[in-house]
Amino acid sequence: MKKYFITGLVILLPLVVTIGVLIFLVNFLTKPFVGFVSNFLLELDILQRGFWFLSRQDVILYTSKILVLILLFLVTVFLGMVTRWFFIRTLIKLSDKILHRIPIVNTVYKTTQEIIKTLFTSDKNSFKQVVMVPFPKNDVFVLGLISREAPRMCSAAAGDDLFSVLVPTTPNPTTGFLLMYKKSDIIFVDMKPEDAIKFIVSCGVISPGNEPPSSAIKKS
Repeated sequence: MKKYFITGLVILLPLVVTIGVLIFLVNFLTKPFVGFVSNFLLELDILQRGFWFLSRQDVILYTSKILVLILLFLVTVFLGMVTRWFFIRTLIKLSDKILHRIPIVNTVYKTTQEIIKTLFTSDKNSFKQVVMVPFPKNDVFVLGLISREAPRMCSAAAGDDLFSVLVPTTPNPTTGFLLMYKKSDIIFVDMKPEDAIKFIVSCGVISPGNEPPSSAIKKS
């Protein structure tokens, strides 16, 4: 019974979490506009009856959410087209200069801007190489991802070329440690980044390559 319950939980839990996240995102995106669209549909009086187990109000509510999501998608695409126009791009550059000169705001804005540019527009292979590095001591290793070369002043201070390595934490990989290592201290691993993240998130249960959990470690 216990094995059956765990198997069912492994199958059901990711599905429930996924559905919960999707419902949260849909409600978050549609909540500011769904009231207006629902009132508009009520005035048109198009939907006059329920559907299956849904009442008329439920049908109007869900239809409103679908329409809002479609409109948000179209607006997002339209904004992407508009930002390519010359005058809009000029205004964006002007606002960018203004934000860069506002104290405190410029620090947060510039840092966020640099991170986004590095992640989405840079042609460097950031976070593509999986490595093993000693942490928290020399005879203990953790998986990490090379972000890029360390700042020049750091390498100069250490007297050797350093690499910046992101070491994600378990089971939440969105936090971690940014460490700098000499190339001689880094062990390069032939592993995909997504496999490394799966291994970290699962606390070592999911091995790369869909291998079953190892049973080689036993109590002596």
